[in-house]
Amino acid sequence: MRSSKWHALGNTYLVVERDDAGSLDAERARELAGDADGVLEVVATGETEVEIVVWNRDGSVAELSGNGTRIAAAWLAEYTGARKVDVRVGDHVVVARILDDGEIEQELGPVKVGRPETVEGITFVPVSVGNPHAVVEGDPAAIEWVGPLLETHARFPDRTNVQVVRVDAPGEVTARVWERGVGETTASGTGAVAVTAATHGEGDVLVHFPGGDLRVRLKRGCAYLTGPAEPV
Repeated sequence: MRSSKWHALGNTYLVVERDDAGSLDAERARELAGDADGVLEVVATGETEVEIVVWNRDGSVAELSGNGTRIAAAWLAEYTGARKVDVRVGDHVVVARILDDGEIEQELGPVKVGRPETVEGITFVPVSVGNPHAVVEGDPAAIEWVGPLLETHARFPDRTNVQVVRVDAPGEVTARVWERGVGETTASGTGAVAVTAATHGEGDVLVHFPGGDLRVRLKRGCAYLTGPAEPV
């Protein structure tokens, strides 16, 4: 089973190619993840397409990952030289384009924003980016207690990703993220989309994470995400 470690703004994944031993299970995924945030299990590849399963560090499976799919696209492009890669995760297909500066632009698909809700005195906006998010406006440092509280709250029977975001200016925000099944991470692709949708609705937004910046464009309810992905 060949593997390599990659990161997207410090959000690390072990890329593992499926072999004759068969697919991973939760226990094996936890073992392989080690100190990484998760495992990207490569199920199938072509010259310009790759299918993956995204395993969180705790052995659960994510419906979608912005950073994970960007890493998968960069991983395939390194081997095939492709400039456009279709990344399949379950029912989702993320179209990724390798830009001239080496960054990757992704079409992540539709975004749905719900009405604000309040639980345990915390007001949040539920957002779906193919996976669930709860976006809280406030001091990003609050993620340390807001994240674990909301992730496992009864409001979210399948748990949720959590972001605490501060709007710095029109088109610019600072956020920290608590990933379901992982804990706090240095950055999140779908998290960047979620905070953009909750705070701006549409347009171009620069999202500052502890690990670095991601660029989001929301147009007619669809999300486009641009950022780096590199081997560790």
